[in-house]
Amino acid sequence: MQEYFVDLHIHIGRTKSGRAVKITGAKSLTFSHIIHHARDYKGMNMIGIIDSHSPEVLEEMKDLLQSGELEEHPGGGLNYGGMSIILGSELEINDESTQGPIHVLCYLPTLHAMSIFSIWLGGHLKNINLSSQRVYVTGRELQRKVKELGGIFIPAHVFTPFKSLYGKGVKQSLMEVFDPEMIDGIELGLSSNTMMADQLSEIHRYPFVTNSDAHSLAKIAREYQKIEMSEPSFEELSLALKGLNGRRIKANYGLDPQLGKYHRTVCAVCMTHTPMTDEPCRNCGSEKIIKGVADRIQELKSSEGKLSGRPPYIHQVPLEFIPGLGPKMLEKLMDHFGTEMAVLHSVPLESLKQLIPEKTAITIDKARNGQLGFQAGGGGKYGKIAEM
Repeated sequence: MQEYFVDLHIHIGRTKSGRAVKITGAKSLTFSHIIHHARDYKGMNMIGIIDSHSPEVLEEMKDLLQSGELEEHPGGGLNYGGMSIILGSELEINDESTQGPIHVLCYLPTLHAMSIFSIWLGGHLKNINLSSQRVYVTGRELQRKVKELGGIFIPAHVFTPFKSLYGKGVKQSLMEVFDPEMIDGIELGLSSNTMMADQLSEIHRYPFVTNSDAHSLAKIAREYQKIEMSEPSFEELSLALKGLNGRRIKANYGLDPQLGKYHRTVCAVCMTHTPMTDEPCRNCGSEKIIKGVADRIQELKSSEGKLSGRPPYIHQVPLEFIPGLGPKMLEKLMDHFGTEMAVLHSVPLESLKQLIPEKTAITIDKARNGQLGFQAGGGGKYGKIAEM
């Protein structure tokens, strides 16, 4: 078995012609830019493009296949010079069973399967060209279609406020919305980790995935996993999610939850930390409170969160969060060491010190070893590293 770095949630901002796909995504997030940046700059071995249903994105992939820049892998997925591309679609369900919108991730094994899925989606949503659109079918209907096409189904960022399974402020079971037998994993989101998520007993049976939900090139691989597979392909990914035949998720890498945008409860008006979620803000009196993931999980808690057998969840600080590490210094690191994965996983501290200021090198090393303090984020604002 080999180890592969995998980020399964990357958005398309614009098509090759400039048409918007993810409206809040950066214009530089074209398919071609993403695959080049993810492989050559970030050092990823497998990525999931979760706007692959958009017709112009499909056409760009077909053009790259014809030109020979991409190849279809016999085991599913597309090969880009050694990096595997998994074709996915983020969709929103919202019917009488959901009590509010829920985002889900649907992955298909081949370009042909995704093309069929795109045509089917065209009859069930208003704008097939855009990302994260509401699909006018139930969660179970969507699951059945994905499974009919040989796909993988994962509820997205399940604790994030507003558009997730558990983040909407109502007590809702997974079984009210989905068929539990047709779920292949649970995506945690940036403001939670394995220990927090395992406080919900109904998701103990599923593997956890940690992904970037990237809306810009810089955000690719801010969260990811290391997966043991024989090769990077859709079939191998499916086996790893099931933990079969020696394939497995070996480790999850993610932000310390305090760095996430929704970790703590804050006032939506003045952004003051508000520990009492059922009272007005003590600072400005507003009753508009955005409940943090940590508090939300405590409301839903049904387990002590110490499930054995999980892969380790390793808190990691992306290089863009490191104080004093600006674009020029970051480029210098990439030119010298190759990829962000190399800097985060294998470059010795002494080698870093030889290239960049010692204080910055030490901060990177402390981040790699979980020795940094944080000011927690909330209400849509990222946390940050505390002053050293």
